[in-house]
Amino acid sequence: MTDPAHPVLRMAGVGKTFGLTRVLRDVDLTVRRGEVHGLLGQNGSGKSTLIKILAGFHTPDEGTVELDGVSVELPLSAADRRDHRLRFVHQDLALLPSLTVLENLIADDVATGAGIRPRRKRAELARATAQFDRFGISLRPDTLVRDISRLDRAKLAIARAVSHLGDADGAVRGLLVLDEPTAFLPQSEVAELIALMQAVAAQGAGVLFVSHDLDEVLTVTDRVSVLRDGELVGSEDTASLAREDLVRMIVGRTVSTLSAGSAPVHAARERPRLQVSALRGGAVEHLDLSVQPGEVVGLTGVIGSGFDEVTQLLFGAQRATGGSVAVDDLELEARRLSPSTAINAGVAYLPSDRAVQGSAPTLTVGENVTLLSLRQGGGPFALIGRRLERHAGKLLRDLDVRPPQPGLAYASLSGGNQQKAMMAKWLVTGPKVLLLSEPTQGVDVGAREQIFTLIAEAARQGCAVVCSSSDLDQLAQICNRVLLMRRGVVSDEVHGQAVTKAGLTDMLFADAVPRSSRLASDA
Repeated sequence: MTDPAHPVLRMAGVGKTFGLTRVLRDVDLTVRRGEVHGLLGQNGSGKSTLIKILAGFHTPDEGTVELDGVSVELPLSAADRRDHRLRFVHQDLALLPSLTVLENLIADDVATGAGIRPRRKRAELARATAQFDRFGISLRPDTLVRDISRLDRAKLAIARAVSHLGDADGAVRGLLVLDEPTAFLPQSEVAELIALMQAVAAQGAGVLFVSHDLDEVLTVTDRVSVLRDGELVGSEDTASLAREDLVRMIVGRTVSTLSAGSAPVHAARERPRLQVSALRGGAVEHLDLSVQPGEVVGLTGVIGSGFDEVTQLLFGAQRATGGSVAVDDLELEARRLSPSTAINAGVAYLPSDRAVQGSAPTLTVGENVTLLSLRQGGGPFALIGRRLERHAGKLLRDLDVRPPQPGLAYASLSGGNQQKAMMAKWLVTGPKVLLLSEPTQGVDVGAREQIFTLIAEAARQGCAVVCSSSDLDQLAQICNRVLLMRRGVVSDEVHGQAVTKAGLTDMLFADAVPRSSRLASDA
């Protein structure tokens, strides 16, 4: 379906400066009809700014944009985007949970005054069903969005966008921009969304796919463009690239990887740093867990197994119904845990949803990273004015948060730098236990390496680390042990040199054999 002579998007010589910072410099980008085109780069590389120029949020200082061969004025208005068939699906999906699938599908028509009328509901239902059938989507139009899975929500958001790319003859044209739609999906569900992207491109649209996941990009894209420090490094056919090639293009060097067990485990003591006994709550039926100082223990499983709820239960962010938790000699009843008691016990928690649970987006970067320092250091007058700014600045520089400017709005940082800032907030307190939930979700390969280094350093300092994640490659790189959860209990475990991505994949997708039988056969 690719038509090189007639691209759906051509950006030429695009540049953008904010204050004294040059964020884009002479960037060219072409997306062809019928192709999935990947856009890659570290956090802060300029990807977000480029997408926001397309969305009409920013006006470039220089450069031109053509949509389907037509030069357009910048900034693009909503009418321009509609007329030129330019649609976006972002991470948050922009769906309304209290409305039905059908109501969300036609929400744009309602907003523009072309909404559904009672006598046309049957026709709209038929149109929705035909749209879903065309792309292999199994959704009931009368279901409330709050009652469907995250995967189905992502499919619905894409179907809604594609519904505005069609011609009267049924052909799909224009450009669909997907800004990390898989970021919050478990890996087992990503393949279905990839198939949907490919189906959209096969119908004739161009798809611009923004992602940090190199394996996804290598699987789904026809071509890929990489930005680094605001400049285009190159645009290549994906088939000609290996994963290592992409890493070098993104980072500008070869990225070293940590191996399993790279953080030395401190000598076992009579009492572990973290001891969890008979923990229950949510999908967790029963969990016993012992973690030594310097040990990094991973938790994984399929959605609904409970692995992703353990860190929330241990921090008191989700109410436990039973069990006990001990940090060194301090024993706590799990159902009485709260974030305050957990922090007082020396427990730190980096949640997967950093924007909602892990930070105060309306505060500055400096205020975010020093919140806990103030809490432990004598109240609001412990650090004020320039002293606070110097303290925050040092934290940001130590953890390579870019830019290291405490006065910036926290929300202005890229995802990877937000995550490093939140790590800084916790690590400065010297925690005894560090709880991590999907710590590198939505961050680039360079920031990912830095976060791995920070986790390893925390372990070297004697911290007991528990990391829940569906990213098996991540677990293989940072963990000494990994526990697999099924139906709320631990069903299997690997440790030491057996902690590899292949080993974890085999464990995750193996038939459910009782753990005792498996251990006996291994012996």
